[in-house]
Amino acid sequence: MADMKTSVQLTIPAEADYLDIVRLTLYGLAVKLGFEYEQIEDMKVAVGEACNNAIIHGYEHRGSGELHVSFEQQLDGLKICVRDKGSSFNYEQAVNRTAGALHATRLSEAPIGGLGLYMMQALMDHVEVNTTSGTEVILTKLLGRKEEMA
Repeated sequence: MADMKTSVQLTIPAEADYLDIVRLTLYGLAVKLGFEYEQIEDMKVAVGEACNNAIIHGYEHRGSGELHVSFEQQLDGLKICVRDKGSSFNYEQAVNRTAGALHATRLSEAPIGGLGLYMMQALMDHVEVNTTSGTEVILTKLLGRKEEMA
């Protein structure tokens, strides 16, 4: 991947059976770029969560659809975009509702679901969500950044 703007794009059915294709593509590209095993696993979890959200929430009332996943090499890392044309949601409202509700909540009392955005933010270096037409989740992982928890 000598070119700075190398990109790979996938269009898959919005079904869980096809997520392995996304994970395998991510793994192959991340290895070529020099990411460490732990970083690759973090990216696989975050991208899997973004895809699952699109499958479960984006198309729940509209039947089947497609997921568009792109991987773009950046100068300092990898940008992954997961897009669907399903039902959108209010991103700011979802983040504020979950943050306020979980601040003083014990883990055993936390609601199931709704933590995917926080997980993506914890695992990736940058997360952006656009909900104007369907939902687009842009995840970025920086290559040179090492885990600083020693």
